[in-house]
Amino acid sequence: MSIDTRERLLAEAEVLVRKRGWSGFSYADLAAVVDLRKASIHHHFPTKEDLGLALIAAYGVRYDQALQEIEAASDDALARVEAYAKLYLHGLRAEQGCLAAAMAAELAILPPRIRDGIAVFFERHIAWLKQVLAAGRANGTIGADIKPAQSARMIVATLEGALMMERLLGGPAGFKETLAALRKSLK
Repeated sequence: MSIDTRERLLAEAEVLVRKRGWSGFSYADLAAVVDLRKASIHHHFPTKEDLGLALIAAYGVRYDQALQEIEAASDDALARVEAYAKLYLHGLRAEQGCLAAAMAAELAILPPRIRDGIAVFFERHIAWLKQVLAAGRANGTIGADIKPAQSARMIVATLEGALMMERLLGGPAGFKETLAALRKSLK
């Protein structure tokens, strides 16, 4: 099996998890989507836990790259937060939830290593936002009274909640309203 097959399996499994949740898909579902036998999937990912760990790792790498690009594009903290929020908006437009949140919603059934991987994903985002907000306070691009640690957690929670809620209710327009309120709260 080629590395392309492995990447294709990861891509299709991610779509399944983001649309159905962790427990909402099986290797049989993935095999049908990629037109492979389940044994071929097991060659790359012997267990569903192995697949889940690889999904979280690949998702984290993509987000890390996106966060670096956001930092390079502007020193304005509000612009950075808005660019970060647009990553969520992309998921909404694709009618998909956040992979980490979709998995975290099923915390009670996840293997400990997957739970730990999801926690690390969110901790990195909170740390990045905390740094963005601290820099924004220093350069005056956000309000001087903003508490970076508290606001970083609030941003992630707001965007995750808006993504979930607006998939059901208002779509991108509703998400943009939430983003406008978030932006206003950081001034």
